[in-house]
This record gives sequence, structure tokens and C-alpha cells, in this order.
Amino acid sequence: MAVQQQAGTVRRLKVWDPWVRLVHWSIVLLIPFSWWTAETGRFDLHFLSGYAILALVLFRIAWGLVGSETARFTHFLRAPGAALRHLAHLRRRDAPLEVGHNAAGGWMVLLLLLLLLAQATLGLFADDDVLSAGPLARRVDGNLSAAATSVHVRLFWLLLAFAVLHVLAVIVYRALGRNLVKPMVTGVIDVPRSEPLIAPRLGSPALAAVLLAGSVGFVWWITTLRPDSMF
Repeated sequence: MAVQQQAGTVRRLKVWDPWVRLVHWSIVLLIPFSWWTAETGRFDLHFLSGYAILALVLFRIAWGLVGSETARFTHFLRAPGAALRHLAHLRRRDAPLEVGHNAAGGWMVLLLLLLLLAQATLGLFADDDVLSAGPLARRVDGNLSAAATSVHVRLFWLLLAFAVLHVLAVIVYRALGRNLVKPMVTGVIDVPRSEPLIAPRLGSPALAAVLLAGSVGFVWWITTLRPDSMF
């Protein structure tokens, strides 16, 4: 009886397209994989992981401009004051439901994307002078490559810190009764029928496929710039 009542008072709303979820969960797996391959000296796999991250981030940025409504930066990036107000009212049980990223989460998404973009780009120029070198390392001045290598190593820990902060925020939301993980797995949220929420517009799968293929192709092209002397 309770199940029937719940089914009658709750409706499912599609908020996340498969492309956003693909990027999200792939990066969740690739970040620890990149760390492990670097720590164990498996630099061939480390570079492949970095290339994959770079392609995914480039695609996500493009999708954030022309993709699904909830994926667009214009949808979830609001004034910093809105993010602070959201955090101030976080513990309110009657706080309104939001379709997509909330005001605070939107800024975290942007920050993580920028950190990932910087980390992967720096890796292209990194050179440890022993075992590995990025495909663009020998195409720039040695001092510049050394600086990129140093920042690449240190920036990872900043990226990790914000990733941990992101996970902690998800745990806090769950403790307050808001499950953010399930929608990112299924793509849908359950909302009361009384809530006047409208399903967001989803982007074209064909356009997403073209953008993803273009991002992969661009990163592959970068790898072909590796000088022959490095092999």
C-alpha cells in the first residue's frame, strides 16, 4: 500500500544525459588509475589515462556550451552569492528541489574541470629526464618542460584535495536526506508531483557523438607530435 502511495505521489524526472554520466564516472575511475600508474612506473598506461582524461574534459567543456540543459554552464553557474545562500539553507528540509547542479555544486564542477584540464595539459609537456616524457616535452624549452613537470606533480595533490572535498559534500548531502549519487547513476530524480518542475531539454546524441569523436581525434593528433627521437 505504501509503495502504491509513493508511486502515486512521486514522478521521475530525467535530469542527466548519458554523456554527462559517462564523463563523471570515467574520471572517477581514471584519477586513481593515473595515480597508481605513476606510482608504479607504468608510464605507458599513465599517459593513456591522461589522454583519456584530456579528451573527456575537452568534450565536457564543449558539451557544457551546446549540450543538454543541465550540462550547460549557463544553467548551473550562478553568482557566488547564490552559492553561499544555498550552503546557508542546506540543512532546511523544505529547501526547494533543483534540477541539475545546485549553485554551490556548479562552481565545484567548473573548478574540477579546470584543474583536470590544467593537469592533463601540463602532462603533455612533462619530462622526468629518465623514464618518460610527454608528447610535447621536447617541443618546448627545457626549463619550461621542467616547470610543467614540477607543477604537474604538485597540482595533482590540489586536484585530489578538491576531489575529496567533493566526495565529502556528497556524503553530507546524503546525511541530510539528499541522494546525489543515484541520479548520476540512473540519470533521473524522484520528485513529488506537487513540485512544478519541468524536465530539462536533453542534447542531441548525434551532436554528442561528434563532439566526443572530435575531442578524441584532437588528443590523438597531439600524441602524433611526439618527436621520433623519443622512441
